[in-house]
Amino acid sequence: MRTDPTDNGGLFIGRRPGTAPVRYGRLPERGSKRRIAIDAVASAVLLGLMALLTAALWGPLPVAAMWISSQVASENIGVWILLAFALVLAFVFGTLMLLRRLDNLWILVRRAAGVDQREGILGRLFLITTIIVVPIFTVWFAFLGGMRPTVGGV
Repeated sequence: MRTDPTDNGGLFIGRRPGTAPVRYGRLPERGSKRRIAIDAVASAVLLGLMALLTAALWGPLPVAAMWISSQVASENIGVWILLAFALVLAFVFGTLMLLRRLDNLWILVRRAAGVDQREGILGRLFLITTIIVVPIFTVWFAFLGGMRPTVGGV
C-alpha cells in the first residue's frame, strides 16, 4: 500500500528523493583468484581501520579533545568546557561520518570480490568494540592514569 510507513520513510505524504531502499540486481560475478585475493585484503584492511576508529570513539578521541582544549584555554574554565564540548562533538560526529563512508566502501569491496554483501558491518563492529574497549578504558581511567591526582598528589 502506498501509505505504508515502511515504504515512505515514516511519512504518509510520500518518499523524499534519494531515500528509496537499495535494490541490488543479480548476484555479483566472481572475479579471478587474484582479484578475489586483492579484494579480500582490501576488505580486511578496511575492517581493521573501521575497528580502530570505533575503538577510538570510546576514549582516545574525547581525551584528545579535552587535552587540546586544555592547551588552548587553560586559564578560563568556561572557555575550556565550551571548547572541549565542541571538539568532542566534532571528533565523534566526524569519525561517525567517516565510518559510515568506510562501511559503504567495505560493502562495495566485498561485492567486487563476488560476495553477496548487502548490509554493512558497522553496527556489529560497534557492538564488538564497545564490549572490548569500554572495560579496558574504564580500568585505565579508574586505576592507571585518568583519576590520579596531579596537583599536590604523588
